[in-house]
Amino acid sequence: MENATIEESIVAAEDVAALKRDVQSLTSLVESLRAQLAAQAKAIAELTSRLSATAPAAKPQPAPPPPAEEPAISQEILVVIAAAVAAFLGKKIRIHSVKMESPYEIINPWAQQGRVFVQASHYLHRM
Repeated sequence: MENATIEESIVAAEDVAALKRDVQSLTSLVESLRAQLAAQAKAIAELTSRLSATAPAAKPQPAPPPPAEEPAISQEILVVIAAAVAAFLGKKIRIHSVKMESPYEIINPWAQQGRVFVQASHYLHRM
């Protein structure tokens, strides 16, 4: 029994010595990293001061261009649209307004959900 406790204390002493060596090596590593960090901070401060001394005065940014106006729809296209709608409906029509929309514009999620709700209400369950 006494031999077991002596062996355990020897193993524990070796573990403690190994831990102390690890702590010392980590401490020296942290100190070297701090020294490198201080050197880099000094170099950054020096470069920043050089850049601010040699940098030209900031140029004023030009104003953003005004939003692009919608392109006008030519009379020929209006006539073609009117003819297509008249052929489809089978009677003469009058066009009140025509707007160009991009299919890539951002879709309003509320409007999209409303369309889903309306389209889903038209589904008939067949038995």
